[in-house]
Amino acid sequence: MIALLRFLKPYRLHLVVIFILAVAQSAANLYLPNLMSDIVNKGIAAFNTEFIWTAGGIMAAVAVAGMLCALVGIYISSRVATGMCRSLRSELFRTVQLFSLHEFDMVSPATLITRTTNDTNQIQQVMVMMLGLLITAPITLVVGIILALNQDVYLSWILLAIMPVLIGVILFLLVKAVPLFSAMQVKLDRLNLILDENLTGVRVVRAFNRISHEEQRFDAANRDVTDLGIRVNQLISVMMPVMMLLINISSVAIIWFGGHRVVSMHLELGAMFAFLQYAIQILFSLLMVALLFIMIPRAEASAKRINEILAIEPDIRNPARAIRNSDTSGRVEFDGVTFTYAGAEKPALSGISFRALPGKTTAIIGGTGSGKSTLVNLILRFYDIQKGKILVDGTETKKMSQKDLRAKIGFVPQKAVLFAGTVAENLRYGKPDATLPELRRAARIAQAESFIEDMPGAFDAQVAQGGTNVSGGQMQRLSIARALVRKPEIYIFDDTFSALDFKTDAMLRKALREETKKSSVIIVAQRVSTIIGADQIIVLDDGKIAGIGTHTELLKTCTIYREIVSSQLSAPEMERETA
Repeated sequence: MIALLRFLKPYRLHLVVIFILAVAQSAANLYLPNLMSDIVNKGIAAFNTEFIWTAGGIMAAVAVAGMLCALVGIYISSRVATGMCRSLRSELFRTVQLFSLHEFDMVSPATLITRTTNDTNQIQQVMVMMLGLLITAPITLVVGIILALNQDVYLSWILLAIMPVLIGVILFLLVKAVPLFSAMQVKLDRLNLILDENLTGVRVVRAFNRISHEEQRFDAANRDVTDLGIRVNQLISVMMPVMMLLINISSVAIIWFGGHRVVSMHLELGAMFAFLQYAIQILFSLLMVALLFIMIPRAEASAKRINEILAIEPDIRNPARAIRNSDTSGRVEFDGVTFTYAGAEKPALSGISFRALPGKTTAIIGGTGSGKSTLVNLILRFYDIQKGKILVDGTETKKMSQKDLRAKIGFVPQKAVLFAGTVAENLRYGKPDATLPELRRAARIAQAESFIEDMPGAFDAQVAQGGTNVSGGQMQRLSIARALVRKPEIYIFDDTFSALDFKTDAMLRKALREETKKSSVIIVAQRVSTIIGADQIIVLDDGKIAGIGTHTELLKTCTIYREIVSSQLSAPEMERETA
């Protein structure tokens, strides 16, 4: 929790104001019993109406002043707490944006969402309480005890008797409740994970008729959260009636024993009422401190979870002195590249060496798990390699800033991703200043213009979150158009054409050849028909290069490639291609 207090630095002036208002509020509250004592002793006892009106007016003014200080203090405290948590959420988001795919493999999206929302809200609630009570409660507690002793030392034994009981109740609740707070956040993570899986995998759930199974999973996680929440709230709710009982017992004891001292002329009536008021303020301050100490562990559990994210050092960082490469040809070179995923038993890629040249198309093909997508992820530096070099335009990617490297690349992922907004906003994602004619041209090349024009509003048509209002093939074509708008030096298509029919695929590839004459094109594909015309085909097998060459060359020299082709083309078609 202490580590997060750095987010309060912009609010130092506000904190000073809160401190002044808290002191003023405490002073007003502590001054009121003295005024009451004077009214009883000097006004009511002496039948001095004028003094009663004067002291009563002062008492009302002090009460109003204390109330105003409290209201303004709460308002500023709320502003500071919400501002701090806004900065905290922004910092969390910025930190997550710097994560490589390795960090996302370590931390699930569900827990990131919980920590960015629920955990920051827990800290915000506690900060509002802390800023409001951290000053007033201790001042009232300490000064109230001094002023109460000043009224009558004898009655202080009641406070000495009741306070250990209160402290004991507080400690008992702390010991019982604190472990539950950490468990609560973990169970919320689990609940969010199940919800996220069901929302993203709704088609699979329904296709396999597993709705009832998923409902049972969610109900079990939901009940865990509910049961734990009930236990926590039961513990906290027990505190208030117990504290109020103890406060009321102490009030009765003060009136009882104080009344005997008033009758025996050892204590003035006003002093007894003042002592009673101080005692109530002292015990309520102790109650507020107890509430604070119960809430702080919950915030501490959340703060620990947030600090875990902020403390993660991304594997991939920009070099201290990044090289800015002025070459814009788009040449890609792999030189003895070896890469192993964290925790894997063997490398995903071993000894990969090849060149992808401008104006040429390099295709990558291989069986499932051969390392095709891993290879293109390394070009974008989503992961860092362990051995070898990857060069773009003659510069090692590790020596370039990530921004400069990715500015050279137009990437179309295997799974098309669209964002909520208009079609134009999605196409401009890589080039915010793209004009409408540029969008139309890219859409025409990607074979997307016709269905875009049929949508209500055309390029201003709304795309639902995740692109759920367009088909898989339309999502693929919009993703391709988004990359084309950017006009990069390197195009990477990671199994992008899989959702397209053969006719659309052929038309799109023909249009792409004209558009990418000066760029390097790297295509990952499963269909042989997509890569037959490539200038260079790289065959991967178990993370190693099994062959490099044209389609015709590989049919003659590479057994693995011939097996892939034979699984997709008939014997006459193979003979025709070989000839």
